[in-house]
Amino acid sequence: MSRVYICSCFGVTEQQVKKHAADGACTPRQIASACKAGTDCGSCVRRIQALLGRGANSRGELVEQGEPIRAALDEAA
Repeated sequence: MSRVYICSCFGVTEQQVKKHAADGACTPRQIASACKAGTDCGSCVRRIQALLGRGANSRGELVEQGEPIRAALDEAA
């Protein structure tokens, strides 16, 4: 079985992210607290969101929901 790295900065694999999700982490921030994934360059945050079943919202969707765009982006990181 090959390892698929989600976070190159900290060497976190897809399997590790899925394990943390199974253990109760349900947001990118909770995954970051569990294993640091997404806390350095941030390029893996969208992949983490996809694994958690949370698609990244487009800017237009955030505006329609009345969400402050900056706050929603900070939450994703």
